[in-house]
Amino acid sequence: MSKQEETPQKTSELKFYVTLDDKNLPVGLHWEADDHPIKGKKNCKSLLIGIWDGEAKNALRIDLWTNEMEVNEMNHFFFQMFLTMADTYNKATGNAELSRQIQDFARNFAKQLQLMPKK
Repeated sequence: MSKQEETPQKTSELKFYVTLDDKNLPVGLHWEADDHPIKGKKNCKSLLIGIWDGEAKNALRIDLWTNEMEVNEMNHFFFQMFLTMADTYNKATGNAELSRQIQDFARNFAKQLQLMPKK
């Protein structure tokens, strides 16, 4: 019996709900997770999902946003996603130097868009 067969594995289900208009553009985005402490659908204005296809060796993505998503909100969203990606990259690869470079890019992105208060 393999180690994987011996250890019961927990599963969690994530669901995304997309309401489309007559032009198939998102007008409503919701998500829920069965192990989230707050049960039920939660509203969001944008989502980015990245998936690695191990067989095809390429990345797939889903990127959606509603017309309620303001440009400034999108700027903040991307800034925070860049920082999150840097952290995830460091955890996954242990490459702190490249992670730092991604963080530097994120800070420059925020500076160019004046997202952060001046010191």
